[in-house]
Amino acid sequence: MPRLLSHGRIWAAIDALAARHGMTASALARTAGLDPTTFSKSKRMTAEGRPRWPNTESLSRILEATGTDPEEFLAGDGNSRTNRVPLIGFAQAGGGGYFDDAGFPIGGGWEETAFPEIKDEHAYALEVTGDSMEPFYREGDVIVVSPAAEVRRGDRVVVKTVAGEVMAKVLMRRTRERVELHSFNPAHDPRILKPPEILWMARIIWASQ
Repeated sequence: MPRLLSHGRIWAAIDALAARHGMTASALARTAGLDPTTFSKSKRMTAEGRPRWPNTESLSRILEATGTDPEEFLAGDGNSRTNRVPLIGFAQAGGGGYFDDAGFPIGGGWEETAFPEIKDEHAYALEVTGDSMEPFYREGDVIVVSPAAEVRRGDRVVVKTVAGEVMAKVLMRRTRERVELHSFNPAHDPRILKPPEILWMARIIWASQ
């Protein structure tokens, strides 16, 4: 028996379509020439708590932008092998209240996004802003990090300092006295920190490219 077309199924299909193309829902909207907030979590319910449907023009534009036919779109409604992780902006990551001292996200209120084949229950996503991480990560790209994963020399990592700075770097060396972090952009000098200056460090396990 065919499944009914529901509000939740449509929104799940939008999230899954974005994930298949290595994007967030906001990046998918931008790609289709829509306002970045078109598919945001706040737009999915009315102020009275009633389900809100995306309009047909928005759906048509994301299908055209990604070369997806409607049948394929509805087949990816979240029943495929995807998992959902919190999506946090780098500006939010630098503020207080979003992480515990080990780098695990706490609280709620953020958007979520779907990513295929990532089964780490502790993983979360960060959306890149600015150009400091080019050429590897551009504005709008999404990186998924795992605070539970072991970090080794040469890994790409996200580091948060006690002062509240959040940065994506390459871990080049770590001893009891110092942590050496290299930038992706060679125009930026390496950062040398003392271990007590680092609040947490998490390995990047996936990135949209």
